Amino acid sequence: MRDRSTRSVLIGEEKGIDVRLALDAFRMAHRREYDVALILSQDQHLSEVAEEIRSIAREQARWIKIASAFPVSPTALNRRGIDKTDWIRMDRVTYDACLDRRDYRRRDPQPPVGDC
Repeated sequence: MRDRSTRSVLIGEEKGIDVRLALDAFRMAHRREYDVALILSQDQHLSEVAEEIRSIAREQARWIKIASAFPVSPTALNRRGIDKTDWIRMDRVTYDACLDRRDYRRRDPQPPVGDC
């Protein structure tokens, strides 16, 4: 017999932000535009970004701190940040308030109208 309890399941949404984030992080690191990179994500693919930023810091003989912030709540299943970064745990409300909701996927231009 099943109980009537409920639970929340949070499902991530891919918006193409990971590639944009990586490109921006590399470009800005090369230009010495930051000393601290805070990534609001738990996407483990971004651990490669952390490695590359450390490599850039070594080449430039400077210090860059890389951290990943992520929500911690009773419903959060993943309780780890991005590997090779410092982890910053945040409550869900604060984390959600920091998120960029823009959709970075490239839109296909409208097809031309008329004769081809």
